[in-house]
Amino acid sequence: MDQQTVGILHPGSMGAPVAACAATNAAAVLWCPVGRSPASIARAQRFGLEPVTTLHELLDRADTVISLCPPAAAEDLARDVAVHGFADGVYVDANAINAERTERIVRLLPHTRAVVDAGVVGSPPIGGKTPTLYLSGPAAGTEPVEELFAGTAVRTKVLGSEVGQASALKLAYASFQKTSRVLVALSIGLARAHGVDQELIDIASRRTDSYLAEPEYIAKTAARAWRWGPELEEAADMLAAAGLPPEMLRAAAATLARWDDAKDNGALSLTDALTRLAQP
Repeated sequence: MDQQTVGILHPGSMGAPVAACAATNAAAVLWCPVGRSPASIARAQRFGLEPVTTLHELLDRADTVISLCPPAAAEDLARDVAVHGFADGVYVDANAINAERTERIVRLLPHTRAVVDAGVVGSPPIGGKTPTLYLSGPAAGTEPVEELFAGTAVRTKVLGSEVGQASALKLAYASFQKTSRVLVALSIGLARAHGVDQELIDIASRRTDSYLAEPEYIAKTAARAWRWGPELEEAADMLAAAGLPPEMLRAAAATLARWDDAKDNGALSLTDALTRLAQP
């Protein structure tokens, strides 16, 4: 098969390194800087992505388009792609969105060769990290994506032909991983307010695989809250659709909202994060 030209929409901290991995097997990986922040531009340059002047040019040239953006933007972004026209290519929705939203995106793009439901589980493929890109949907879409990432730091696994399976797996995993981090912040914050936080950490450190033994991660959670909160809202929607109670995830998302102003703040300390958490 001829090498694919790939378009990456909104290359963020996950999207840019994932796109760079795709470049291993692609003829080119394109992105559009219009309306993007200086940080996004610098990131795309760092990972060697090729800029194009308009979204229309990206869609006209790309065989495969990968959407990796904040959950709330996923549907509008797919709508923009539909308006500009994207026919005969593969659209990969790798956002942390619920299955119902993924199905709506499929309906927005009736002229594509295939829409692939995808979900990234793991850290960005930097410094030896090897996330897995789970895929579901028609083989006409999943097979080209597997070829793109063959032999790279991004592993792929096809779950089945049903759109929504990858989204469900991603959000099921995110529900535990992200909510447990929120509970750590609340537990450490409560213990610290009474001067017993180190004792709590000591207790947790005697147990295996306890997030409570990793309080340093609270600041990282705060910096990522702007992304994690919407993911948990998506997961809560899926719980409700399955007849399961969504309240715990919605509460975790509301807790994360207290850190919205800490977006991507890599200099945030544990003390700063806990202080913000205690001040709505």
